[in-house]
Amino acid sequence: MHVSAEHLEIAAKLDAKVQRLLGLGYDDLAIFVEMADDMPDFKRQLDTGQLLMDELCRRFAGFYRYAKILEQIAAGIASGEIQVPK
Repeated sequence: MHVSAEHLEIAAKLDAKVQRLLGLGYDDLAIFVEMADDMPDFKRQLDTGQLLMDELCRRFAGFYRYAKILEQIAAGIASGEIQVPK
């Protein structure tokens, strides 16, 4: 699959930040909080489709970790386990 330079650059940036935070001992919640400002970049990747996301997750372990964190939070909100103020 062809991945554009822009998508690789964004994924690499997110990956590097997650890897740095993990190296500092951050847990998933702390990573989520620390990366709040990075969500728009992640959303841009997500909007391109599942094939691209799968490829970026395959290439970048930190990007995959961030995707899993967001997936778990979304599942928690959907199930009601995580309450979100209205």
